Amino acid sequence: MVFHIITIFPEIFDSYFKESIIGRAIKNKFISMNFYNPRDYVSGSKSNYKPVDGKPYGGGAGMVLQAEPILKAFSKVEKKIKSKKTKIVIFSAKGKFFNQKMAYDWAQKYDEIVFISGRYEGIDERVKKALKAEEISIGPYVLTDGDVATMVVASAVSRLVPGVIRLESLQEESHWNLLLKKEKNKKVSEDGLEYPHYTRPEVLEYKGKKYKVPKVLLSGNHKKIEEWRKAQ
Repeated sequence: MVFHIITIFPEIFDSYFKESIIGRAIKNKFISMNFYNPRDYVSGSKSNYKPVDGKPYGGGAGMVLQAEPILKAFSKVEKKIKSKKTKIVIFSAKGKFFNQKMAYDWAQKYDEIVFISGRYEGIDERVKKALKAEEISIGPYVLTDGDVATMVVASAVSRLVPGVIRLESLQEESHWNLLLKKEKNKKVSEDGLEYPHYTRPEVLEYKGKKYKVPKVLLSGNHKKIEEWRKAQ
């Protein structure tokens, strides 16, 4: 899976994508990340600061990311895209809510995904129209930028790319593991919801109270453990 990320602050992603599961996935070449800064495609600026935003037509608060620098950045993306199975995503508060089913479908259906990260009051609407991009939101709230949303969605999709995480781990986890029935006809829990997890110590003492691990999890009876997990 190849991610192409258009953002005016690419350095924000450095620490997150270099660590843990995603960092290993990049190192092992299961996924790759390419960044494109619209500021690099602004002409005519005599200073180091290259504006990529403008006042909204019709008036209103805030600034809007201009279409031209983003479309020029996308032209660079186009030259690197190698697969017809490519999706273009714009993050917007008015977009369709992202969910686990979408993450699974994208990981299976696409070889490359282009994320266009918004900022300020948003992105000139003509970018969406010109690129036939899908607007996506990660929830019913407003963020200061689309970079955090990009990280969220890239993480959700990356972990479902074959090879990034063991299939057995995905089958037992939260949110929509029913979808994994499509893979290798493996059996998964019927409700798709996460069950409570416990680890050492067996008895936790905190502020004078003792919190114990449920006895069934210590029994070694896998059938009863499975029944308990489904009942949670």
